[in-house]
Amino acid sequence: MLQTAFSSAALPAGGVLALLAAEDAPRPASFAAADDATGGALTRAVQAASFTFAGGRTCMVLAPGGGFDRILLVGLGKLAECGVRAVETAAGAAVTALGKLTDAAAIAADGVPAALQAHVAAGAALAAYRFDRYHTRQAEDAAWRLAGVTVLTPDADRAAAAWRDLSAVVRGVCLARDLVGEPANLLRPPAFVERIEALRDLGVEIEILDRAAMAELGFGALLGVAQGSDAPPFTVIMRWNGAPAGTGAAGTAPLAFVGKGVTFDSGGISIKPAAGMEEMKTDMAGAAAVVGLMAALAGRKAPVDVVGAVGLVENMLSGNAQRPGDVVRTCSGQTVEVINTDAEGRLVLADVLWYVQDRFKPRLMVDLATLTGAIVVSLGHERAGLFSNDDDLARQLFAAGEETGEKLWRMPISEPYRDELRSEVADFKNVGGRPAGSITAAKFLEHFVNNVSWAHLDIAGTAWAKKAAPCTPKGATGFGVRLLDRFVRDHHPD
Repeated sequence: MLQTAFSSAALPAGGVLALLAAEDAPRPASFAAADDATGGALTRAVQAASFTFAGGRTCMVLAPGGGFDRILLVGLGKLAECGVRAVETAAGAAVTALGKLTDAAAIAADGVPAALQAHVAAGAALAAYRFDRYHTRQAEDAAWRLAGVTVLTPDADRAAAAWRDLSAVVRGVCLARDLVGEPANLLRPPAFVERIEALRDLGVEIEILDRAAMAELGFGALLGVAQGSDAPPFTVIMRWNGAPAGTGAAGTAPLAFVGKGVTFDSGGISIKPAAGMEEMKTDMAGAAAVVGLMAALAGRKAPVDVVGAVGLVENMLSGNAQRPGDVVRTCSGQTVEVINTDAEGRLVLADVLWYVQDRFKPRLMVDLATLTGAIVVSLGHERAGLFSNDDDLARQLFAAGEETGEKLWRMPISEPYRDELRSEVADFKNVGGRPAGSITAAKFLEHFVNNVSWAHLDIAGTAWAKKAAPCTPKGATGFGVRLLDRFVRDHHPD
């Protein structure tokens, strides 16, 4: 992760400086000082470029004098709209512009509201993330150089204190991105378990259910998906017990987050087309988000009890692979006719959701899954689908998404959609046909939540970015970590 420091210095002696300012407020003191040091070069550049400091926009001033190699002007947009997203976007834009040009930079943040200055470091670190561990050579002009930034602020101690918690969230996002970015041959279920085990160092309790344990518990749906692969499946339970002693019933009923962890999805017997199948290494992004969230909550020592659970399988073809038409018995005792083996994520979640709600009696459950292509047709790559049986929970999650930029859109989950899942040979089918595919998938999951307050996030369109955004390079996004951390922080501080 990008190395970050905070300093109360007005300006560095020289080098590379990024300067953040709002478009409708007086220029911050750092702008005046840098402009004076460079003989008015910044004022001339703003005028020549008609630069307005609109949100996320940049203006590079080369060799302005005063010992500076470059000064990058970055817009925060309108001051009244300068929240977390605007600050992180501006910092991300700065780092993106400078990342291949310099090894170190200073970012003047005195134009940012004081309460948000730590988010300059967050936006910078998120934008600087790169998954390049398997590159053995790169063209010199294409290589990422920026290794550290210093955030300049009049109250460096306050910003540094806020960064201690915020950095844990950024590390959680980076962990989730790392997991999703790994090739499927190197992150099969056993390797995924090893990565999760590292959370013990943060104080997270880890419990691992292997094939035999899951068979004894009746995980027929999850094990049916796994039976075509020679990689053993696992369900991993993570527990962060952060609620203060003596908090009573509210402290003893945990929050629960559940993730789909299909480390590679071939589609099984209902095999996927070859084009684009390499992207199916990302079908564990829901599980990655839960792992990243648990790391974030433990890293910042969140005062709340949380259970994270992930079902880890490969969906592969073999002589023992699940067949269309098979009937499986789930952990709940309900039976499912498997019409399409490529609708496997909901089978994995069915057993894990039921087990979590039955064993831990949580206050609420939120699951995340790259569940359907239909949600991409509905919402594209801008928002994840939100399905919920609880209006208050849905509103809280939606608001957290708007604040963090990990946006959601609520979809219907009304009773008539249940009819599409009726089966003649089992309690229900695992698919309901092409119409409303993401909705019927969510309706399927609802059978396993047993009236617990619950939300399902279909992140199929948001887990992987094919184009870069200010705080998200191309590739794995880590979607869900910031969203759910904000949700916990705002509504469940215990």
